[in-house]
Amino acid sequence: MTALLKVLNKLSQIKMESYNDYPDSAKNNAKKVLKWRDEYGDEVKGMTRVGWTRASQLSKGANISRDTIARMASFKRHEKNSKINPDFKSTPWKDKGYVAWLGWGGSSGVNWAIRKLKSIDNK
Repeated sequence: MTALLKVLNKLSQIKMESYNDYPDSAKNNAKKVLKWRDEYGDEVKGMTRVGWTRASQLSKGANISRDTIARMASFKRHEKNSKINPDFKSTPWKDKGYVAWLGWGGSSGVNWAIRKLKSIDNK
């Protein structure tokens, strides 16, 4: 029984830990999207409430949990949106996919999350 308690204790510590060592470029990507929202209002689409929360957290350098890092890592499936659609070259804030990609930290944020998740889970 003692071994099980040790494992459960370790798992609870991992869940409570949070991290903010993501790259400045991930923060800057999130800041860009928030700035667009401030400047262009309803023209900026592509983010859910969770996405806006993520962008806000990242832009402030807030600590994020392992679960949040896992969600960021899973955002890799949207990597096709990492480039601006040519139709929106002069108005990137109107490209929903690109907005979402940047709001979740962009390539640097997603790649950091993948590496960080592996590191956390290998502890």
